Amino acid sequence: MSTLRQILVHLDDGTAAAHRLAYAAAFARREGARLLGLFAEHGFPRRAGLAADWPDAGRAAASRARFDAAAADLADAEWRDASAPSPGETADAVISACRTADLAVVGQAGGKGGLAPPDLAEQTVRNAGRPVLVVPYTGAPETLASRPVFAWNGSREAARALHDALPLLAPGAEAVVISVVAAADGAAEGAAVAQLRRHGVNAQGDTVHAGGIGLMDLLLNRVADLSSDLLVMGAYGHYGFPQLARGGGTRHILAHMTVPVLFSR
Repeated sequence: MSTLRQILVHLDDGTAAAHRLAYAAAFARREGARLLGLFAEHGFPRRAGLAADWPDAGRAAASRARFDAAAADLADAEWRDASAPSPGETADAVISACRTADLAVVGQAGGKGGLAPPDLAEQTVRNAGRPVLVVPYTGAPETLASRPVFAWNGSREAARALHDALPLLAPGAEAVVISVVAAADGAAEGAAVAQLRRHGVNAQGDTVHAGGIGLMDLLLNRVADLSSDLLVMGAYGHYGFPQLARGGGTRHILAHMTVPVLFSR
């Protein structure tokens, strides 16, 4: 039985919002889950001699209309306005709402027209306490977790991500577990592959070695080579390079991702 009962998707009036709304609605449709569309933008900057024209009811109304159309065939859907005057308050509102969702869907920074905090994805991954699915601003694939790649290094964060991803996987999913290790380390993905197979996932192992900070780029290249439609990884781990600032790999993926990424920590 699926454990996805409520999916939250962050919405704004930007061009990329339509991609993640369609993606989140497709998951809700497949799983029979409730979809909460959380419209959350921050106020326009004030300029000397000009009155702030926020909140803008037109932007919110347009978002609600798009949500109603995308969720028309869902049994349970709600649109809610959680906008706030400042970027920090807006991020706090999104994070608070995520804590009672089984899955949070947010967007990669980028695209045009939105007034979401630029670091919303990172702040949500860091602070929500829930699995966060980040959708590239360029769009999401039509398939839903049918070819997932799991970045595995044996850490607590990677273990959490692997198990958080199980409800998202499509029936008959073909998974690859990539052991993400420094060049001197050995492959370690066997136990993770076995665990996925216990859950009925057709999984195989692979290894990515690197001797420096290019490890995340190698991982992204492997994701592309495999035509993956989802990357699953733990957030804010060292991935074999303790000399690097914690979270450097996570931020690199957030900046350069080309497929949706499920982060857990």
